[in-house]
Amino acid sequence: MVDIVNKDGRLRLASYNIQKSVGLDFRRDPGRIIDVINALDADVIALQEVDKRLGDRPSSIARDMIEHATDFQIAELAKNDVSLGWHGNAVLVRKGLTIHGVDHLELPGLEPRGAVQVDVGDEGNRLSVVGVHLGLLRPYRRAQLAKIREHLKIKDVPDAVVMGDFNEWSSDLGLEPLTDHFDVISPGKSFHSARPLAGLDRFALSTRLEMLDAGVDQSKRAKIASDHLPIWTDVRLPKRRRLDGTDTG
Repeated sequence: MVDIVNKDGRLRLASYNIQKSVGLDFRRDPGRIIDVINALDADVIALQEVDKRLGDRPSSIARDMIEHATDFQIAELAKNDVSLGWHGNAVLVRKGLTIHGVDHLELPGLEPRGAVQVDVGDEGNRLSVVGVHLGLLRPYRRAQLAKIREHLKIKDVPDAVVMGDFNEWSSDLGLEPLTDHFDVISPGKSFHSARPLAGLDRFALSTRLEMLDAGVDQSKRAKIASDHLPIWTDVRLPKRRRLDGTDTG
């Protein structure tokens, strides 16, 4: 197990809507998605649209491809044998980091949506990662964020990040349910990858987290692999407290 404290509490988080691994050239190429994911050098990655929409919703990326071609473990969120995630949301965690638990959260709306929660870290420093792909209409997005915020309050989660495709074109509207305890960050324009016009993909960091850096992967490969560009941020978790009340590190 990697002790986050030994890394000075620093983690790289990333989010990527992979459009079921279909690129702008209309080819389904999971290997290309894997290359983009590996280049992000992240500790935790939330993926959206990882599973196909029909039937049993099989994953667009084979599990063994992730297991053998990346340094990630798959958070066990799927409720069947063929999906990688739930409601299309999957989370990959760097091997060595401990996954302490997962959870599923049904979200309100006109269309079926769900959020996933994966708790990662060590005994002293844990982070709850909530992966989302919010709805297309702002009233439903507000209701979905309110449901997530209430869920985290009930769970009494001290440090959390909500990350994914927020589907919100405005820089200030529609995000109100999170603003009491989260800093919502758009690292840059991530959609459409051919000509980025909007920062639909975002991070919402709980207030104890320190953002160190953030950006959008605008590599040549990323610009064709999906209709979204991946986003990333480097964050630092709060220092762990010793039993005597002093800080570590």
